[in-house]
Amino acid sequence: MNNIFDSHAHYDDARFNEDRAELLSSLQNKGVRAVLNAGCDMCSSREGIRYTQQYDYFYAAVGIHPQAADEFASADIEELRQLAQEEKVVAIGEIGLDYHYETPSREIQKPVFEAQLQLAKELDMPVIVHSREATADVMALLHKYQPKGVVHCFSGSAETAKEVLALGMYIGFTGVVTFGNAKKVLEAATVTPLNRLLLETDCPYMAPAPFRGKRCDSSMIAFTASKLAEIKGLETQQLIDIATENTYRMYEITR
Repeated sequence: MNNIFDSHAHYDDARFNEDRAELLSSLQNKGVRAVLNAGCDMCSSREGIRYTQQYDYFYAAVGIHPQAADEFASADIEELRQLAQEEKVVAIGEIGLDYHYETPSREIQKPVFEAQLQLAKELDMPVIVHSREATADVMALLHKYQPKGVVHCFSGSAETAKEVLALGMYIGFTGVVTFGNAKKVLEAATVTPLNRLLLETDCPYMAPAPFRGKRCDSSMIAFTASKLAEIKGLETQQLIDIATENTYRMYEITR
């Protein structure tokens, strides 16, 4: 496969420390055309920008993940505003709500999410939204702010997918679609139109079958694409090409 745009990756993660430079130098020879590195805190947001300066095919998003919300300081919004002006920063993210561990508390997470939604609206930039066991609160805030962007690593129901789509947003699918227990997310993929579908790894996490449990990288998207292509009645390369065009459009990247 070729022409892959991995719309959401975390190459700053420590699991890449031993071979990051070698891996990132090899991905284009494995069919990867472009990668978006998503920030999770101030450090990873800065790191993602460094990758865009080192690798022509990299883009970055800057933001504070809900599980880092307790590290948020008021000055961070101003720094995010400045980082967002960098040439290849194309989104605010990843941001959102995550109630799986209940830490940081919901009371800490919500204002951090809202502040970044407001920043994205101010800058007219798309957002990358993380939602885990927090559907009602995430959707309430998406309805309130009406951002453009994507709900990434989608794991919700078909009904929630339709609600996201009605807001004009995109939906990102990972290797989860290849898992044996993926019935709900496959139903969501079924109702997602081809022109609103993005491919992502969320690497180093969410490696598709047959690599489940191993470190993921962008070249593995072909397995995710193959499963989605099966659902949509397409060849795998066709699905990849459509998702890549969607990703360029959603991130408003001009070529």
